[in-house]
Amino acid sequence: MSNRERLTSTHWGAGAVEVKDGRVVAVRPFSRDPQPSPILDGMADALYAPTRVAKPSVRKGWLEKRDKNRGNDVFVEVEWDEALDLVAGELTRVREKHGAQGIFGGSYGWSSAGGFHHARTQLRRFLFTSGGCVDQVTNYSYAAGMILLPHIIGTNAPIGGPMTTWRNIAKHSKMMVMFGGANIRNMQVYSGGCGAHDSENWLKKARDAGVKFVSITPIRDDSPEYLGAEWLAPRPNSDTALMLGLAHTLVAEGLHDQAFLASHCVGFDRFRPYLMGESDGTPKNAAWAAGICGIDAGVIADLARRMAKSRTMLAASWSLQRADHGEQPYWMLAVLAAMLGQIGLPGGGFGYGYGSIGGPGVPGPETGAPRFPTGRNPLNFAIPVARIADMLLAPGASIDFDGAKLTYPDVKLVYWAGGNPFHHHQDLNRLVEAFRKPDSIVVHEIAWTATARHADIVLPATTSLERNDIGASSRDRFIIAMQKHIEPVGEARDDFAIFRDLARRIGSEAAFTEGRSEMDWLEHMYEEHRAGLAKRDMAIPPFESFWDDGYVELPVPDEDFVLFDAFRRDPAAHPLHTRSGKIEIFCADIAGFGYDDCPGHPTWLEPYEWLASADAKHPLHMITNQPKSRLHSQLDPVGVSAASKIAGREPVRLNPADAAARGIETGDIVEIFNDRGRCLAGAEVSDRLRPGVIQISTGAWYDPADPAMPGSLDVHGNPNVLTADRGTSRLGQGPSPLSALVELRKYAGAAPDVTVHDAPKMASR
Repeated sequence: MSNRERLTSTHWGAGAVEVKDGRVVAVRPFSRDPQPSPILDGMADALYAPTRVAKPSVRKGWLEKRDKNRGNDVFVEVEWDEALDLVAGELTRVREKHGAQGIFGGSYGWSSAGGFHHARTQLRRFLFTSGGCVDQVTNYSYAAGMILLPHIIGTNAPIGGPMTTWRNIAKHSKMMVMFGGANIRNMQVYSGGCGAHDSENWLKKARDAGVKFVSITPIRDDSPEYLGAEWLAPRPNSDTALMLGLAHTLVAEGLHDQAFLASHCVGFDRFRPYLMGESDGTPKNAAWAAGICGIDAGVIADLARRMAKSRTMLAASWSLQRADHGEQPYWMLAVLAAMLGQIGLPGGGFGYGYGSIGGPGVPGPETGAPRFPTGRNPLNFAIPVARIADMLLAPGASIDFDGAKLTYPDVKLVYWAGGNPFHHHQDLNRLVEAFRKPDSIVVHEIAWTATARHADIVLPATTSLERNDIGASSRDRFIIAMQKHIEPVGEARDDFAIFRDLARRIGSEAAFTEGRSEMDWLEHMYEEHRAGLAKRDMAIPPFESFWDDGYVELPVPDEDFVLFDAFRRDPAAHPLHTRSGKIEIFCADIAGFGYDDCPGHPTWLEPYEWLASADAKHPLHMITNQPKSRLHSQLDPVGVSAASKIAGREPVRLNPADAAARGIETGDIVEIFNDRGRCLAGAEVSDRLRPGVIQISTGAWYDPADPAMPGSLDVHGNPNVLTADRGTSRLGQGPSPLSALVELRKYAGAAPDVTVHDAPKMASR
């Protein structure tokens, strides 16, 4: 490999690593990547940043008296053996006294792109092989959709793939209607990494082929300017009403495909009376929808006619379902596509992942990827991922979830490796309170994030540049040999080594490692994947050659993929995995659950917070989205993320009219607030937003001005101090952060310094 690039893989792309005198000095784009991400720029700096966790550290109050003063204490650095003994002792104590239900395996997030050193997989395998734990299901990205779609279409394929390819859309679609747009910043991120960012090129090919785009979102640049998309800016959280207005026009003007509804769907006869107002006296027509979404009724009706008269692909972003009643727009999009009758046809139908992440729709091998096996959880119990604070604050309480009842356990020990709940979770002031409930919190971390600062024991973890791994995504054609580039910085150890040593202490080492080392596992995983590919007549070289060459490139199929084409051709021979085998416009299973917040067919349900509410407390709707300068909260202190800050704080965009009314100009420090919390941000005035809407990206590291004070001002711009910790519905129990109203004002006085990018204070014993 001496004449080749020495590569690593990240969720934002593959990079060629340059090392000098034992230090990484740069990570440059992989030569095969046509659209590399600028996020690579910060990787070298992050290795040596002041926030890097240098040694095992224990919170002083916990070490001396087992108190729970998390987030407002200093740490003591200890030796590895002492730290591991403390962790093993706590695991043994809790498991013996409280059972597996006393341990929460709380690892969620985009940790390493590598399939072996994926932190959540490592943690779950360790806890599963040592007796089990309380686990998590679903995700923060599309939890509501993940639970809903199997009931109504039998699969989650339209969220992440495989879905109808961009190549097929370019050939056959005349129009693509995108609820939530298709933002290219999301397309730079692939779960599992990627060697080539191809999504944007395919988007341009569709444009060049003559596809007309309609972008329906309160933010104009949710779709790139070069698409020339028609922009419709609805009131946030009103997409279901808009879709109902479109559907009503189709029925009223006889434009719906009655034959397809009869042959491939069930329940339209139960939905139609609601749509036409026969059951409740309120026709869901374009005029009705206009009053809710703020788009002219004539525009709505005209769009419905255009959709029916040409081959149309409907798309919705993941963000639509991260709101109160988030199941409804996803359900209604599928129903709208069914009414057009183009599901399963080339260039027609629907999808939810276009533009929400890199890969969906890109022609690719769809082969899976080498992965470290998690194994089975002996406890066989999990909570929805976004209900962490509920569980910690209310042990013994019960919730509804997807037709079942769950009772929260009394968790005594939280073990977290990979991910940052103080980025992902909502209502962070509530999460701070919840994190002070367990007896112990153990965290593996690279940097001193807010999660690490709210732990009792922090074990320093390596980055992907300090260990060996395999990077691969089911959506990408490259498999990357992630070879170790430098020795670990400080006393960092990889998660596998940490868990192996813990497993040895508690007697589960053989079950955890199966007698394999890091390199043994990598070869085993690769060769298993290679054998699977061989069964599909796809040959890749053996592990030794792959490791020496640095990467493998898989062939891209020549044929287009069309979602639901077999079902379209013969629904009896190729039924969906639903109760009926068909698309369930009315779903008897969901109706049978009896949830008033998710009835048996798509329904307009007013959000608990939105701009048209008669009792709205605050006048601005806050939209939080994926930043273009980092992946979630990763690399926040360095690179393009650091350069994007305004006065050292996360930028917040607002419309010129809203800015003028408050005397705010670009560059001002502003305070955003509501009843849940307050944060500072740097103002950016922009005409790319609908009036009444502000936009701030997620991922600024949580930095309370006074950690001892409940509800303290976050000085850095973390919007999750403002979002509500409330499930989308009793069906999905997904996160609903995009249903948040706020107010904004120019900050008076000297703003507190941002300190979260500095190392925390250390104390002696």
